[in-house]
Amino acid sequence: MEVRWEIVAIILGSAAVTFVPRVLPLMVMSRFALPEWVMKWLGYVPVAVMAAMVAQEVLTQNGQLALRPDHPELWAAVLALLAAILSRSLLVTVLSGVIALMLLRAWL
Repeated sequence: MEVRWEIVAIILGSAAVTFVPRVLPLMVMSRFALPEWVMKWLGYVPVAVMAAMVAQEVLTQNGQLALRPDHPELWAAVLALLAAILSRSLLVTVLSGVIALMLLRAWL
């Protein structure tokens, strides 16, 4: 098997471009003590990002707003939300959402 150095350079460059923006801020910020309100605010960032990604997938279909009764992703998300509120379990939430989506896609 022949090693193509252009591919190796692309892989190493991609690794550096992925690694540096993650490690550099961590190294710089580890030297400072952040205020409590900043730490609390940063705790909400993953939830907000996940909510934005899920909302985009659930509320749109083919790039258009899809709030129709025959939109299975929307109903599965509602059922998963109810399961999350009632069970407070990630496993129950994910399983109920996946099962609901499978059944709704077969039915609608």
